[in-house]
Amino acid sequence: MIKNEREYRITRAQATRFEQALTELGNSDADVQLHPLLKTAQRESLQSQLDDLRQELTEYEALRAGVRFVISLDSLVELPRALIQARIAAGLSQGELAQRLEMKEQQVQRYEATDYAGASLDRLSQVIEALGLHVREDVLLPGTAGSLEEVLDILRAVVYETVSSHQGNSR
Repeated sequence: MIKNEREYRITRAQATRFEQALTELGNSDADVQLHPLLKTAQRESLQSQLDDLRQELTEYEALRAGVRFVISLDSLVELPRALIQARIAAGLSQGELAQRLEMKEQQVQRYEATDYAGASLDRLSQVIEALGLHVREDVLLPGTAGSLEEVLDILRAVVYETVSSHQGNSR
């Protein structure tokens, strides 16, 4: 996942290099002597890595453009990634988030580099507040599988809260 503009520039440059490598594949004398299966494997490997880079670039660009309004989580383990995505979608740099949290930019960089591994629950709450997020928590107890209607009610509530919140912020 691309977490800042520096990583974005690096990833874009890497994608360009992979595109060039794919274009040049098979043009040199050494490549002509390669077994066709090896050439195919090499091409597929480069293409796979290029596809991964393009996907990361697309995701980052979509976040920067504010395309996403809701980030759904299946567990708290996914919260750090969602916080990073929310910061990007809010158009904040790591430095700007650090200012809101009254800490040094390097600390936010460390938090994000480690996916908030060293952050306390209190610190995560501060980040959520600084980003102006509305986090809706549901705890599904074991052995109490909800009906389809209950699940749909939860989804309707989330969508309603998100739309209402978004409309309120755009005024």
